[in-house]
Amino acid sequence: MTSSTSDKKKKADSFEYEFGGPIGAFFTVTLLPIVVLLLSHWSKIGGLDAGFLADFRTESFWDAWLKSSVLCPSCSTSGDRANDLLLFRCAGGILCYFIFQVLLERWLPCELVQGMPVKGNPNHRLTYRINGHLAFWVTLLALDVGWPTWHESSQSYQFGRAPLAVLYDYHAELALVTILFCFALSFYLYTTSFQGQRILADGGNSGNPVYDFFLGRELNPRIGSFDWKEFCELRPGLIGWAILNLAFMAKQHENLGYVTGSMILINIFQFIYVWDGIYQEKAILSTMDITTDGFGYMLCFGDLAWVPFTYSIQARYLVNNDPHLSYAALAAIVATHIVGYATFRGANSQKDAFRKDPNHPNVVHLQFMKTKRGTKLLTSGWWGMARKINYTGDYIMGLSWCLVCGFDSIVPYFYAIYFAILLVHRAIRDDHACQEKYGEDWKEYKKKVPYMFIPGIV
Repeated sequence: MTSSTSDKKKKADSFEYEFGGPIGAFFTVTLLPIVVLLLSHWSKIGGLDAGFLADFRTESFWDAWLKSSVLCPSCSTSGDRANDLLLFRCAGGILCYFIFQVLLERWLPCELVQGMPVKGNPNHRLTYRINGHLAFWVTLLALDVGWPTWHESSQSYQFGRAPLAVLYDYHAELALVTILFCFALSFYLYTTSFQGQRILADGGNSGNPVYDFFLGRELNPRIGSFDWKEFCELRPGLIGWAILNLAFMAKQHENLGYVTGSMILINIFQFIYVWDGIYQEKAILSTMDITTDGFGYMLCFGDLAWVPFTYSIQARYLVNNDPHLSYAALAAIVATHIVGYATFRGANSQKDAFRKDPNHPNVVHLQFMKTKRGTKLLTSGWWGMARKINYTGDYIMGLSWCLVCGFDSIVPYFYAIYFAILLVHRAIRDDHACQEKYGEDWKEYKKKVPYMFIPGIV
């Protein structure tokens, strides 16, 4: 065994893996796309069955793929070439949407903001173009009044509202091509991380190709000033989620001639959530996703495929499955959502304000514990109640999204089940990272703020 091989083996043996290591990474990479496609089917029919592939078009989805005249020109026997090229049309639509978001990020007016020190180096900070909020509204405006439609009578394009309901009809196909796009982008990010002098993420530099592909080797992959990770974190996926919800509402109106109370609420709730996240774009620059995790398949797939196509399942379910909730039930769900949003936004805003200026009138009264590193940990206000009180608010909001669907099916509650697991796992990761960062100070802090999620309980 050469010294190089021996060094690599020692590194792999001593590396602290997460997510079940290489085996867990492999199964996550292969199984999550299947989950997305299953949910696309189940959220449409309102329940669980085993025949999800049959829903991918009347003429078998896989037939359409195999008989595509691009893959096999001599195989096509259908007279409707538009059906045969369905996947490629969906892929073209997804690619155009992604490029449109890139152009908005590049061309729209922006605020230039410096991020956190890269890997703790105070002399190395990256600059980010912050204009996601403007891009969000420009996108919605373009869909409302700027969609071009060819009119044979005038032999010209006329601009108006986009036919969003079609996104419901081709939801599974759009999900599939987005998944394939995520694989391609993740492969690009992995291979380019070996080129030149790159700053690698500690957690994604194990030497195991499967694990590093999953977690991401490079910390902040960029092309010039274009930051792949920060862009994908908020723009295409979050905005796409809001667009899909609007499409499902349009489809319900097309089917019924009206929009139900549950559909209105889920659109309002999740629209506010998406808007809030994009409006607070600068706040993500201090999150673990940006400062610590590499940008690989985990974040790429999560941002671009998982978020829009699974977080929108409540609205998709409601197209054909109205639970007929009473006004009293809807009012109770609204109250639940308000509690969740107030907790989530109040906690995050308090933390961000304190981090920017501890002497600001809104936070100067807060108590804190000073660490040996010189940083301050809040021990009063929202953060004196629980160390992850913002996660609690986030979960309450997510639960209200599920409740608007009633109790006839477990499918809309996938989000509540998955999100509980995600937040607990993320809280454990955060706790471990803070223990490494603050040492004994973190143990003392946990004595001052003993609860993680719910004051007095857990």
